Amino acid sequence: MNTVRIALAALRTPASPEESVQLAVAAVGDAAAAGARVVCFPECFVPGYRWPGTTPPPPDPVFLELAWRVVAHSAAQHGITVILGTERITPSGLQITALVINADGTIAGWQDKGQLDPGEESTYPVFGAERHVFTAGPLTFGVVICHEGWRYPETVRWAARRGAHVVFHPHYGIAEPGSFRPTTFADPANTFHEKAILCRAAENTCYVASVNCASDGAPTATAIAAPDGRLVCYQPYGEEGLLIADLDLSLATGHLAARCRTSPQ
Repeated sequence: MNTVRIALAALRTPASPEESVQLAVAAVGDAAAAGARVVCFPECFVPGYRWPGTTPPPPDPVFLELAWRVVAHSAAQHGITVILGTERITPSGLQITALVINADGTIAGWQDKGQLDPGEESTYPVFGAERHVFTAGPLTFGVVICHEGWRYPETVRWAARRGAHVVFHPHYGIAEPGSFRPTTFADPANTFHEKAILCRAAENTCYVASVNCASDGAPTATAIAAPDGRLVCYQPYGEEGLLIADLDLSLATGHLAARCRTSPQ
């Protein structure tokens, strides 16, 4: 059995950009101590997701560069691959992205968010134009960010067709006034979002690992779905911590993704 242990950092929403780095560094160490090969953080965890109605500090390129170096140093110190939800400042505006850091602290690359929720386009106006797969030892993985994983199944399929055993799904969701507050994963009374995680896994025969910040009444849990669409595990709602799972890579065949006909025959 070819088994890889992964960790999803279901941490509280950082109170400040500085705290986001402190929390990330601590979680990298904890994940490595637990034997994980990869740890993934929620969407824009550093410096924090710019939720509508909040007034976070303006984008700071100096802070971001330093934050990335600090987290990369922690990755190298502990020998673990890190998928860090963050933001980038571009000539066209702010961009949502995930920084992938190798276990030796070098930069493996970036996965920019290619499909934005209409409500976030004014804050993060820049779209990603390319998709990538990455490796960590025997594990091949892709990254899809929040809205694109929920609403655009082809983003997950793209990675699965290129050998991804796991597609990581960093996202950010908090309770809104009057919203349903789940206590059980994929509750029929909840929105479609958690069911979509199970579908993305089953329709592509790969694992899907979805990570959210821990907050009271969060609409979506941090969870891992197996290649047959069954739930592997999930983090209790509002409970901060690492979700750890051992994944049998032999089950992530990508068989159904590979059978997709991309043009009429």
